[in-house]
Amino acid sequence: MRKSKVYIALLHYPVYNKKMEVITTSITNLDIHDIARVARTYEVDGFFLAHPLATQRELAGQILDYWQRGYGGEYNPDRKEAFRIVRLASSLEEVLETITRETGRAPKTVATDARVYPNTVGYGALREEMAAQTGTYVVLFGTGWGLARELMMETDFILEPIAAGSSYNHLSVRSAVAIILDRLLGDR
Repeated sequence: MRKSKVYIALLHYPVYNKKMEVITTSITNLDIHDIARVARTYEVDGFFLAHPLATQRELAGQILDYWQRGYGGEYNPDRKEAFRIVRLASSLEEVLETITRETGRAPKTVATDARVYPNTVGYGALREEMAAQTGTYVVLFGTGWGLARELMMETDFILEPIAAGSSYNHLSVRSAVAIILDRLLGDR
């Protein structure tokens, strides 16, 4: 039984494109659906979709509304249940402010990336900390080609890359969220 509160945030800015330029990516319908279902399965305390553009948040809001209050929720109550933990934010700063306001403490930030950084932490060590301490954590996932290095270096922890024993390492963010949440929060 974990003592800590754990949130996740899917960031669409600042992230890289394949040329390693900082960009803003678009929100995708599949990310919302699949990540919400994984987050709900692992009893994450909240899933934030963070996007700086109001038009993108509005689009995501319409998708959420359909599955929470529209016909989608009637047709598929399981999806409605998964979507109840999804929230929209304009930035990581807004995510952190919301979590701090709700929990009474600033969350520790945990970045994820397919690259190795000097201050990388293993899944086991972070899992043990989350289970043993009464803390608050937000695990950050980037879209595109990953979170900008400047943001990565400002976080409390950087998780080691998902290692599959292969030279190919370009998972979809949906797949990465599932694997990482299982490693951090799944039954052992």
